[in-house]
Amino acid sequence: MKAVRVHAFGQPPQVDEIEAPHPARGRTIVEMRAATVGHIDRTVWSGSFLQHPPLPYIPGVEAAGIVRSSERFAAGARVWMRGCGLGIRTDGTWCESIAAPDEAVEKLPDAMSMELGSAFFSPCTSAWVALHDVGRLQPGERLLVTGASGAVGSITVQLSLDMGARVYAVVRDAEQAARLPPAATAVFEDGLAGSSAVDVLVDTVGGALLAAALPRVAPGGRAVLVGYTGGHALSLDLPALLQRDVALLPLNMMRREAAGRAAVPELMRRLGDGRLRLDVTTFPLHEAGTALAWLAQRGHRGRAVLVPGT
Repeated sequence: MKAVRVHAFGQPPQVDEIEAPHPARGRTIVEMRAATVGHIDRTVWSGSFLQHPPLPYIPGVEAAGIVRSSERFAAGARVWMRGCGLGIRTDGTWCESIAAPDEAVEKLPDAMSMELGSAFFSPCTSAWVALHDVGRLQPGERLLVTGASGAVGSITVQLSLDMGARVYAVVRDAEQAARLPPAATAVFEDGLAGSSAVDVLVDTVGGALLAAALPRVAPGGRAVLVGYTGGHALSLDLPALLQRDVALLPLNMMRREAAGRAAVPELMRRLGDGRLRLDVTTFPLHEAGTALAWLAQRGHRGRAVLVPGT
């Protein structure tokens, strides 16, 4: 079978022909139909993540497909998968046939496409937990979301509007602003300094944009730190931060995965009936390196997903 493998950290992945997995106790063999390329995949690929499989390894922490062999699922079942070390401690999902731990596999509703089934978990659960568990957003509060055109940012905007918040969405240009829900107020990055004060900030970008957004949080407010695609470092004016009493709250979804999984049924219902939308861009399996590069570009929209057979 064909599999994308990394032979050296930070180097372009390559497509190899390897032996297909055999049925084994506790493993579900899935014919991959869609495999997501996410920021965690990029971090592991770079060699900077705390854990990683031995080289060469198959990246990919998320996917969806059709069951071919399993003690838990019937052959032909539609499933999605994530967790149990896939793509982090063991080989992952960027291959035509995946041997996933049974505990990492769940049924995929017929109403959801394979691409969406592969891509939904990370951005949707991150946004849900950031708002409900970490930021504790309340109806009527003012929320500022950076990276509002990205996967997590766009879901955060949609969920917070549904919660009754007043939402200010940070975008780069008029094109991104035009794609926002009508109830959200667009805030351009270069006008962030003059924007209204907010009760909660959900930052999905980091770096200089986070530094510019933090002063917009009102005294006693909360800032939820989700991503760092815009930069890994932040310089703080500590006296100002202490005087304003703004709480900096990092979101670690590896620690909060149980909360994310508890929200999956509700999130799936909203995705299935169209109340929640997530953009997906597909790439052929052999263009995994292109997908990694696309993901690193600021302003990209939604999630990247690899598909086989193209």
